[in-house]
Amino acid sequence: MMTVIVVGGGKVGFYLARTLMEHGHKPRLIEMNKDACTRIANELDIPVICGDGSTIEALEHAGIEEADALIGVTGKDENNLIACQLAKKEFGVKRTVARVNNPKNMSVMKQLGVDIPISSTDNIARLLEREVDSAAIKQIISLNRGETSISELQIPANYRRNGVRLSELHLPEESIIVSIIRDGEMIIPRGNAQILSNDKVLVVCQNKVIHTLGKMLSLE
Repeated sequence: MMTVIVVGGGKVGFYLARTLMEHGHKPRLIEMNKDACTRIANELDIPVICGDGSTIEALEHAGIEEADALIGVTGKDENNLIACQLAKKEFGVKRTVARVNNPKNMSVMKQLGVDIPISSTDNIARLLEREVDSAAIKQIISLNRGETSISELQIPANYRRNGVRLSELHLPEESIIVSIIRDGEMIIPRGNAQILSNDKVLVVCQNKVIHTLGKMLSLE
């Protein structure tokens, strides 16, 4: 579960906040337009701060100190950039995401410290989850237009489910465990294969279930 500051309460910000809620996260939204703030507060059961998300005052009012991530999705690239820079440099937020309205600004955003600049908003919630929610999950290759990926799951040193067998796990149907790397050796798993501390597990799965998979393996 993440606490996420969403800067911008337009159509993208509204649906993003709602999607994050549906995924079990805790969004807080900052929007300058008072009417939009009232509408969003009436439709979503989340904190809505009426203010400029590119200012320290508004970010502090939103509780930026507690945030795991900030997403700037206003219609102005410069506002999204400033919000991300403040979150990162002033408050030490782990991950920042900026909607880039002008694709020419993509490289500049990255150079100026935005962790994830993105021009397409379709999968921004999933992208954020993949980057923020699980340091134990590392995407290796994106497949099928970004809907599926090959990912590596790092099992922690003191894994609380050490020795669990694959047959004992109720993994999502949209996921397949391809291999287990243990002490430099590759294991092609069967149902009786165990997962041990320090294993690296290679999976193919749809991005929409990667964090369900992480939870089922007790990585989150």
